[in-house]
Amino acid sequence: MILWVALLTAHCCLVLNGAAAESTGLERIEKCHTRCSQGLHCKAKPDYIFRPPCQEAAGGLNTSSVFHNVSFSTVLMCEGRQKCSLQLRIKTALQLTESIQGVSICTVTAGMMMSCRILKFTRSSWKAMSGMQVEVENDCTSVSPNQRVQVVVKTLPSFCGITWTGTYNAPACISEDMRRHVPDCITGRLSYNVSLVKKELSVSVSEMMEDHKYNLRLCHKDFLCSGTGTHLLIKKEELGKSVTLPYSRPLPCLCIEGWSAMVDAPRVQVCPFKDRLKELWSGITFDPLEETLSWELACPVATVVALCQTREDGVCVDLPNASRNVSRGKISFTEVDPHPQLCVKFTVGSEFWTRCPFADGRLKEWDVVVARRGDREEVAVTSRVNAAFSVGLCVTPAGAAECRVNATQRVHVGENEAVSLNLTDKVCSSCVQVRRLDVKHAATVILCVEQCNRLAHGVVACGTSWDWIWVFMQVGAWLSGIITLSLLLHVLLSVYQRRRKQRGSEKQQDPPHDGVLPALQTHQHGGILIPDSPLCGNTEKANLLSQ
Repeated sequence: MILWVALLTAHCCLVLNGAAAESTGLERIEKCHTRCSQGLHCKAKPDYIFRPPCQEAAGGLNTSSVFHNVSFSTVLMCEGRQKCSLQLRIKTALQLTESIQGVSICTVTAGMMMSCRILKFTRSSWKAMSGMQVEVENDCTSVSPNQRVQVVVKTLPSFCGITWTGTYNAPACISEDMRRHVPDCITGRLSYNVSLVKKELSVSVSEMMEDHKYNLRLCHKDFLCSGTGTHLLIKKEELGKSVTLPYSRPLPCLCIEGWSAMVDAPRVQVCPFKDRLKELWSGITFDPLEETLSWELACPVATVVALCQTREDGVCVDLPNASRNVSRGKISFTEVDPHPQLCVKFTVGSEFWTRCPFADGRLKEWDVVVARRGDREEVAVTSRVNAAFSVGLCVTPAGAAECRVNATQRVHVGENEAVSLNLTDKVCSSCVQVRRLDVKHAATVILCVEQCNRLAHGVVACGTSWDWIWVFMQVGAWLSGIITLSLLLHVLLSVYQRRRKQRGSEKQQDPPHDGVLPALQTHQHGGILIPDSPLCGNTEKANLLSQ
C-alpha cells in the first residue's frame, strides 16, 4: 500500500512538472489574425504610406479617455518543428464613439521603416456599439528575438493629439522553446572534453538545424571572435560524431564557436578555459638596453598592472606612480631597474597574482654589502653600469613598520666599479638603505646590520666583516701548508729508516773483508769494557791488561 502511494505521488509530481515546463513555452498560433469584441465587426488591411492630415478632435476626446489598458505579448506562429516565427500581439481597450471608425497600429524597429495596419470597423457595428468600451487585438506584426519595438496606436480617422505610444522588447533566445524552434535562435548545442596533456578539445554537436552542415572553429573572443586558424565543416551525416580541435594555450578567451552552414546563421560559443586567468600573466619581456619592461594582454580582461617590491614576509608593496589600467593591448614601463626584488602585480577584481621576472638575478646590475675595514664599517656599492644611488642609514623604531632614514648621500658609481662609503662609526644595530636614482622605477634595498659583538681585545665587529674572512682564509692556508709539510717529512723519515734496516741486515749476512773490523765491537773482561784495537795486516786481538 505504501509503495503504491509513493508511485502515485511520483507520477503526479512528474505530470505537474511536465505541465509547468509546457507553461513556460510561448503560445502557438497557426496564422495571424485580428479580433474585436463580440458584436463589433472589424477587418484588417495595410495602412497608407502617405497619411491624410489629422483632424481636430470632437469636444472631450483625449488620449486617456479613448485608449485604455494597451498591452503587448509574443506568440509563435509555426509552419514546422524548426520553422516558427515571433509575432507581436497588441491588445487595447477602446472607448468607442460615433466619430471613431477604427484603429491604426504602427510599429517601428531600428533601421527599418514604419509598418502600419488598419483595423476598420463596419459602419453598422460601430454605430450600434457607440459609447461602449470595446477590445481590439492583432498579432500580425513579425518581430525578431531581442528586438526593441516602438508601437504607435491612433484612431481612424486620425485626430490631432490623440495618440498612444509605447515600447516593447521581444524575448531573447534564452528559452528552450525558442532555441529549438525559432531559426534565428537555433545554434546547436556544443559539448566538449579537454585533454590538457595532448592540448586537444573533443567536441560533439546536437540540436542543430536539420538538413544543414555545421561549422566548428576555435577563436579568441573580444568584440568579435577572431579565428585561430582551426576550422572544421561537419557533414550532415557526421553531426553525431565527435571531432578534435587542437589548441596551443588554454587562455580564458579561447572559445569553441559553432553555427549552421547557412546565411546569417546564429552562432554559439563555449569557452572551456574561461576561469584560467593565471594563463594571462606570462610573456613579460625586458629590454636591458632600453631598460623597458613590457607585457601584452592576451585576452580582454579589465586588469590593474603595477610594479611592486617584495618584502621578507612575501608581501609585494606597490611602487609609487607605477600602476596601469588595461583591458586589452600592450603596456610598457620605461626606465626600470631589473632588481630581483622588483615584481609585477596583476589585479582582477578582488584577486591578484604576482610575477617576478628578475628573481633569478641574471640581470642584476648592482649590489650593496656592509664590510668592516679596520675598526670602521663601510658600505660598498658595486655596479655593472653607470648609475647614481641614494645611500643612507635608517633605523626602525619599536612598533614601527618602516625604516626611518636619518641621513642620505648621493653616490655615482661607474661601469664595473665599486665605491666604498664611510657613513658613520655607528653602523651597528642599524640598516643601510640604497636606491638607484637614474631610473623611474627601482627597488629600495634595505640591508640591516646585525648587533655588534665585542671581541676580547675590545675591537667591535659589526655585521659581515670581509677583513676577518680574509684573515681566516690566510690562517687556513698556513695550517694546511704545515700539515702537508709534516706528512711529507714523516714519509721521508719512514723511507730512510726502512733503507737503513735493510743495509744492516745485508752486512750481517756477508763475511767481513781482510783488514776490516767492526768499529764498535767490544769484549767484557774483569768488569772493564775495552774496544778491540785493529792491527794492520792481521786479525790478532789486543791483550786485556789486568793488575
